[in-house]
Amino acid sequence: MDGIKLAAAVRNRWPPIKIIVTSGHRKVHLSDIPAESRFFSKPYRAADIAAAAREMMS
Repeated sequence: MDGIKLAAAVRNRWPPIKIIVTSGHRKVHLSDIPAESRFFSKPYRAADIAAAAREMMS
């Protein structure tokens, strides 16, 4: 199971969970990411991940 499939499984099992997905693959389609999740391609800035997490939790 890759990270995209894991994110989908988590969303199906626990719909309210907030999900941030990261990937080094440039060909990730946003339609593959669960709704209301955030996606960051690597390399990413830790500050961007932290800001997204704060926004999602508010």
